[in-house]
Amino acid sequence: MSDATFLSDLPLAGDLVATGFDGWSDELRAEFEEHSHDGRVGSRLLSETDRVRVWEIRLAPGERWHAHRHVLDYFWTAVNAGRSRQHTHDGTVREVSYSAGETRHFTFGPGEYLLHDIENIGDTPLVFTTVEHLDSANPPLDVQGGSDDRPEGQA
Repeated sequence: MSDATFLSDLPLAGDLVATGFDGWSDELRAEFEEHSHDGRVGSRLLSETDRVRVWEIRLAPGERWHAHRHVLDYFWTAVNAGRSRQHTHDGTVREVSYSAGETRHFTFGPGEYLLHDIENIGDTPLVFTTVEHLDSANPPLDVQGGSDDRPEGQA
């Protein structure tokens, strides 16, 4: 998406610490390209129905979850307090402090998306639950392959 106006309307958390891809390595840029349509928005798929996907992201201090693309309406809830750094496809970098139970909701119109990563820059594990609504304006992205851990019996 070349129009950054939509991103400014999203409820992105934290402090803006860089713009214009400042500090992005060639490896990070390549990862964003490689994962530009990666629908695995969490490290573990906990549940999927015809209406929702429920994900967990669990990051140890210093650990990162690679770039991934959100196209579905969703919300996340921080299970515990912590800190992260996030790179976003518009070239911005944010640092975020979370409190336990903090929740943010995101809505996307047709063709809109958010492509970002997340890195735990705190000294405690960082855990989120993310719920995607499959009846959104955009079709769901594929979540096959890679390292997602699906519950038994779910394809």
